Amino acid sequence: MDLSNEDSLRLNVLLNQDLEAIRIDESKMIVYGLSPKGEARVQLNPNCRDEQYIKKVKEVISSHVLGSPGGYPIFLRRWTRMGQAKDDSLERLLKLGEPEAVVAVVHAAGLTDELARRAWWAMPNADNARRMLEKQAVVEGSMGRILAEFLVEFLPFEEDPRDMIKSVELVLQPGLIDNETREGLWSRGQRRNAFLVGFLRTVPDELPIEVPAHPRWADWRETLEGLDNPVARQLARVLSPAGQAFVQTVTTVTKKPATQDVVVLLLEAIENYFQSVRPGPAPSTDMAELITRAGEDIAAEAEGAWAAVRETLPESEPLLVAMRALSWVGVPLVNPIFARTDAIGTVMRRKIEPVTGPLLEQLDRLAGKGS
Repeated sequence: MDLSNEDSLRLNVLLNQDLEAIRIDESKMIVYGLSPKGEARVQLNPNCRDEQYIKKVKEVISSHVLGSPGGYPIFLRRWTRMGQAKDDSLERLLKLGEPEAVVAVVHAAGLTDELARRAWWAMPNADNARRMLEKQAVVEGSMGRILAEFLVEFLPFEEDPRDMIKSVELVLQPGLIDNETREGLWSRGQRRNAFLVGFLRTVPDELPIEVPAHPRWADWRETLEGLDNPVARQLARVLSPAGQAFVQTVTTVTKKPATQDVVVLLLEAIENYFQSVRPGPAPSTDMAELITRAGEDIAAEAEGAWAAVRETLPESEPLLVAMRALSWVGVPLVNPIFARTDAIGTVMRRKIEPVTGPLLEQLDRLAGKGS
């Protein structure tokens, strides 16, 4: 089976232009081409079933671009989604009219701002926007703001909490959105706390909320700065207004996470925040045991950063225990629970109470509410 004479001629004219990308609308049977002069289109006139005709069109395009009618090897899908497509082949992949080839480009480590522009023309969707905003060249280029604006506008239609969080994380990168948009995202997070997790993971020290410093902040600040060790710096960080904003926001999300993904990404945010004082691998996957172990270790240590802070500020010991316990927080705490259930909402929150209950007690300590 060959293409109709008219389509064969018009496709060849299109393919012999200085093309930057090709897109095929299979529902309307149109081939679009992007060149420096703008967008061109070829309306197809099939002489057989549409799917058979599209396959033949792709073979013609592939023969011109790659020298072979085989097209993009779909079996490489997983490989290319790991960013393994060769940089020198990215331009050609965008000329195949194959969605999976575009996906390979947006995942590629060598993606440039110019290639991002072409890929966005070829296949504009939220997942591709997220993948491209993971590349610094795109964030700093002309496409960064365009992709960020799209993700912000698409957030109300996003259904997967993990994708919501990732989108918020990415658009919060410096220079992509203005303060008004940022505050709007934060405001929407009061109704959908998955948004708040994106803030916690990306800008934990710059949350757009005003919270008073811990009651001990004014008295201890100068002493902690004088000690100048990782534990003193982390305690000062937590007691500051920015640190108290972090603690308050974590508490808000911990009380009512909607899905398992929100829980997992929240725990990772806590782990990252206290990473600088993590003394080593968590000794247990039980939150209550971690708190007990943290207290025992701090009481037993006679030297080092923890001991220096405790000896200089004896009243800080409960806060140090909370910090040490929270530094061990991570996904392993909920893995045993989530391995046995796919529950979400209220049922899930009940099942993870052995984790969230003790965790909230330590957050209250750091907020000056606990004993």
